[in-house]
Amino acid sequence: MASPPLIEFRQISRLYGMGEATIRALDCVDLVIEKHEFVAIMGPSGSGKSTAMNILGCLDVPTSGHYLFDGIDTTGFAREQYTLLRRHMLGFVFQGFNLLARTSAVENVELPLVYRGMEAGERRARARRALAQVGLAGRENHTTQELSGGQQQRVAIARAIVTDPAVLLADEPTGNLDTKTSREIMELITSLNRDNGITVIMVTHEDDIAAYAKRNLRFVDGHIQSDSAAREATAHVR
Repeated sequence: MASPPLIEFRQISRLYGMGEATIRALDCVDLVIEKHEFVAIMGPSGSGKSTAMNILGCLDVPTSGHYLFDGIDTTGFAREQYTLLRRHMLGFVFQGFNLLARTSAVENVELPLVYRGMEAGERRARARRALAQVGLAGRENHTTQELSGGQQQRVAIARAIVTDPAVLLADEPTGNLDTKTSREIMELITSLNRDNGITVIMVTHEDDIAAYAKRNLRFVDGHIQSDSAAREATAHVR
């Protein structure tokens, strides 16, 4: 029996407001993302891409439809169940890094493991391994103020992968970085997908950043306007 998709949206809608003021941020969206994919989500402001990302990350819930994760329908999950799904299966990287100030790199990376209740020695060892994996061996005890923007984003990526997540959700991961550093960060994210098998879902508004992904989705007015995987499948059939 074939394994289920890692992620599936079935007729997902997300509405805000009421009556004539209702806004359909997502409107009956169907989407399948397989294990080990690298997907970029694009679209203009108000297109629904951020809403889709929030639902993918279990930070928001749909108004209607079904979100399946590894074949399990999350519809009707209690808050605690969403928390466990985020804690054990998802890693997050944000444009603003979201690191604790005046705190060392290794302490920032340990934080998700603290929430898991992991013993201190194992936490520290895993955090050090994650920092080495992103090229920051020797920087473990530097505070965020002592690190460059690119290094801070590497710490954020290490924090996201220290739990061995199935999915890395990256929201404009290069938005605060210069061109050279952006390339370095994208090469790192690409290697995590290629070499470690982490499924990557990334929101970006930059075409050159989206080009690192193997699949591009473009949202417009709450719908998926285009899907490069669908175009490639059609071309292959022809």
